[in-house]
Parts: sequence; structure tokens; C-alpha cells
Amino acid sequence: MVTVKVKFRSSSARDGMGAIYYSVSWKDKRRRVVTDIRLCEWQWDAENECVILQGGATDALLVEIQDRIDKDVSYLGRLLGQWDDESVRLPLEEMLQAFRSLSRQKTFLDYFRYQIIQLEIREKFGTARNYQRTLNSFRQFLGEKDIPLAECTDGLVLLYDDWLSCRNVMRNTKSFYMRILRSVYNKAVKQGLTKQQFPFSEVYTGVDQTRKRALEEEALLRLSRLSLPFASSLCLARDIFLFSYYTRGMSFVDIAYLKKGDIQNGMIRYVRRKTGQSMSIRIEPCMQEIISRYADSCRYTPYVFPFLTAVGAGEAFRQYQYALGQYNRHLKQLGKQLGLDRPLSSYMARHSWATVAQRHAIPLAVISAGMGHASEKTTRIYLANLENSVVDKANKVLLEVFDASGPACV
Repeated sequence: MVTVKVKFRSSSARDGMGAIYYSVSWKDKRRRVVTDIRLCEWQWDAENECVILQGGATDALLVEIQDRIDKDVSYLGRLLGQWDDESVRLPLEEMLQAFRSLSRQKTFLDYFRYQIIQLEIREKFGTARNYQRTLNSFRQFLGEKDIPLAECTDGLVLLYDDWLSCRNVMRNTKSFYMRILRSVYNKAVKQGLTKQQFPFSEVYTGVDQTRKRALEEEALLRLSRLSLPFASSLCLARDIFLFSYYTRGMSFVDIAYLKKGDIQNGMIRYVRRKTGQSMSIRIEPCMQEIISRYADSCRYTPYVFPFLTAVGAGEAFRQYQYALGQYNRHLKQLGKQLGLDRPLSSYMARHSWATVAQRHAIPLAVISAGMGHASEKTTRIYLANLENSVVDKANKVLLEVFDASGPACV
């Protein structure tokens, strides 16, 4: 009698995602059928051979994965049940190859949805949201109809590019969609689900230079001296913008998720949520003033600033999304109060630090290190042996002007 068991193979990879496989046995024969299902070890119940529901936002996703496992096991059981009739028995490997071939005949949208599920299970909620937006656009282009992965050709991609242009989608937004589609397609190629046809070679996947986002030092100083009611929403938005600038352009997501445990011995140490890069920043007086200002309002949470209260990843991400929207709305109000010629946004603090640093003749390598830019090959060569103290000294020079008088409140 043929038996099918569902097993989990752990992985030493950085993301800790292991693979689900099916162990097929008949007498002294045993074969393994590896799937593309990926889970964290703590999401798998080895004894009962099923996923573990967490009682949170990812449960619906885990239920989908369990449903697929159940269907696979059921199909394997029916397929291998033919072995009860020895007169029609085929080699075991031939039977399993039939299953592998069937499971590999994936459609593009189904495979796209599965990638989103994997991102959400790994708590990459921001990336999953961007993937979902791209999926919604591409699905609308296809008229809600799915296509085999093999039909994702350069001709289809060019038609999609034209379709976006006809809807006045901005060039950078089109490129954004194309890069995500290309990433999903290349994952399918890597898994052997389709052959590489390079369907994105004829469309634009770069990033156009956008309108200047940096503030002048004079505007930054006026912002820091703006008299605002203590503990008001505008005061919080101003303080966080300045804190981002003070901390070499720390992104809002990293500020919102910054925990008290990330601050020790006069240093802020955190991991950039966008890149996974470890960052270390010496706390200057202007930073400490803002941290201390919100200590009391955050005394019952693990976070440094009053944006998040939830510990669970799903709920914390929803709180972050809401906080980001509020933050940018309040920044626009502050920009109007300052009489800026363009809207003030969360990204401008990061751009401003880099621009001001460059104007102070700080070397490009030091700026790159300070901002956590380590993607360019040339920059990585310069950063290889760059001590963090060099970056801290550079930051201190930029912030000395703020130490004399911190953000004003009334």
C-alpha cells in the first residue's frame, strides 16, 4: 500500500523559511516530492503534519496553504492508488513525475498571489502591499483572466506598457510595476516553472529623476524654531522630521518601529526594514531631546515614539500605515506654515541630510555609509573599511547648529 506523508525540511537560509515536501512510500521504495511551499519552522506542526494557525492576520494565508497541501495529498493518493492493480502498475518515479508536471503548470496570477502570501507570512507587509497593487493593475489589464506563465512574453509586456500609458500612468509608476512583475517572473524561472524569455528587456525599468526633495539649511532651522503647542500632532510631526534628519535620514518606518531596546550606551542600533542593513548612530543632544520628550507618552509600550502600541506584526503594520498617512498630512501643513514652494514630505528629511552633507564637502563614501547606501559596487568598495566613528563625526558637525536651541514649544 502506498502512503503519503507531509514533511517539513528546515533551511539555514537567512529568512529561515523551510520547504514542504511529500514523502511517498511503497514497500521498500521511498521517494521525496519537493514543493515550492515555504514556511517558517514555527508555523509547522510536524506531529500532525499541518500548518499552525497563529490567531492573527496571517491565518487566512495559512489556511490557503493548508488547503493546497490537502489537495496535493488527495491527488497523490488517487494517482498512486492505481498501484493496487498490479496489471497497470507503472514505475513509481513515472507516477510521481506525472504529479510534478501537473503541479508545475501554474498560471501567472496564481503564482503572483502565492508570492504575496509568502511575503505576508514572512511579515514583509510593505512589499506585499506593493505586490498586491501591481497584481491588481496587471489583472485589470488581462481582463480578470489568468494566463500560463509561458505566455508572459515581450509582446504581452509591451501591450501592458501601452495600456498603462493610455491611462496616463506616470513613467516611474510604470517602471515600478514592471520591476515587480519581472521579480515574480524571474522567481518562476528560477524554480523551473517556465523558461526564461526576457520579456522585460524592451520596457523601461529604471527610475527617472524626480523633483528636488531636499530642504535648505535655512528652512530646516526655521522648522526647528517653529513655535508649536507641546504634544500636538504638528509638534510631533515636526519633531519626527527633525529626528529623521538628525539620524542621517532614518526612514519613518524605522522611526515608528524603533524600540527602547535599540537604544543603549548612547547609541541607536537598528536594522533597516527596507534593506536589512544594520545601522549604528551615536546619539547627539538634539536627538536625545526629542527622544526624552516622548518618553512619558510611550512608557507602556516597547516603542520610542507614540505611533505603535501593538506587538503583533499584522496589527503593528496597520498602525504604521495609518501613522504614515497622518504624518505626511501634518508635514504638508507645516510646509504651508513655512511658506515652502513644494509640499513637505517624509522623504525630504533623508534627501536633505545627504544634500547638506555634500555641501559641507563630506566625502561621498561617508554620506553613503551614513545613509545605509551599500548597493552600488563602487560605494561598497569605499565602505568596506570605513569606521562608523567617521560617520558620527560628520553627523556631529552637521548638528552642532541645533544643539544651542532645541525645537521650540509653547
